[in-house]
Amino acid sequence: MSTSMEQLYQQVILDHAKFPHGRGLGAAADAARTGESHQVNPTCGDEVTLQVDVDASGVVRDVRWEGQGCSISQASVSVLHDLVVDHDLASVDDVAETFRALMQSKGAGLGEEAEDKLGDAAAFTGVGRYSARVKCALLGWVALNDALIKAGAARTKEDA
Repeated sequence: MSTSMEQLYQQVILDHAKFPHGRGLGAAADAARTGESHQVNPTCGDEVTLQVDVDASGVVRDVRWEGQGCSISQASVSVLHDLVVDHDLASVDDVAETFRALMQSKGAGLGEEAEDKLGDAAAFTGVGRYSARVKCALLGWVALNDALIKAGAARTKEDA
């Protein structure tokens, strides 16, 4: 990855950390199902509490969250918000799997099609080179999955 691209990606992460999208817990919107999850990364102390609202047709209507921790963990939840709100559960599962694959790529990336799907989340490509930071980037995604399960809107591994 070029130095200019790395700088751009770094700026995207810093912007989301400074001006997070979806931050602030609150009451559910008009949703059929709501779930909440609190997750902690014991390695570094990052925390996130995430609430998700899913309507009767299986569309994520809102994601609200509060958290503390490093720029990577907080920016990742902000990007997650932008990627899942107003998308159906199949699309949410797809983007979450793509993000997990990006984190497992050890910084190699996944190609143009995956980067297009991930939007700002592609900025986390370099994070995959640092195994300790992968947990930071995935914290919000783990909370989202757990909140969707608690809302009865996602399949658990036992259901698959």
